[in-house]
Amino acid sequence: MWEERYKGDDYLFGTAPARFLIERADRFAPGASLLSVAEGEGRNAVWLAERGLSVTGLEFAPSAVAKAQRLAAERGVSPTFVQTDVFAWDWPEGAFDMVLGVFIQFVAARERTALFARMARAVRPGGTIALHGYTPKQLEYRTGGPGQLENLYTPELLRGAFPGFTVQLCESYEAELSEGKAHAGVSALIDFFAQKPL
Repeated sequence: MWEERYKGDDYLFGTAPARFLIERADRFAPGASLLSVAEGEGRNAVWLAERGLSVTGLEFAPSAVAKAQRLAAERGVSPTFVQTDVFAWDWPEGAFDMVLGVFIQFVAARERTALFARMARAVRPGGTIALHGYTPKQLEYRTGGPGQLENLYTPELLRGAFPGFTVQLCESYEAELSEGKAHAGVSALIDFFAQKPL
């Protein structure tokens, strides 16, 4: 499905980073190592690399990886892109300062627990999990995201998703998005940051 969506020369979500990253830019420190889960066509990884982070992006669709590499070359940065199924990848333990998931809500509830556990494993002690996605109210707007209620995030779900972590931010809000043709219009969003214990 994702390979079909990403085929073609256009960038489904545009080439600018997610608005979330720009608004929370102070939380992404230059020099930090960051793993971006389901990176897509590279818009977020490239922007973070431009800010001086060492970025690894995981993505299943070969077409998306090719476009991500092209975008990185055009911008003069060199994040690492790994073409893989996130459930098949050999997740390292404590390897990254941050693990990021932007709109990774393709994962159903039963798989989400396993994915979040892998993300928690990959972040170093004292490091940060960062998530950005849609809340259930997004079903009213239908301006992007999954159409399944179980795939959407609530504050309660995210606060309980990473046992032992300290929640630094968990904020639901509405905002106008203009991120390619796939994310356009008023959207119901949530931002989440949590720190792994030392």
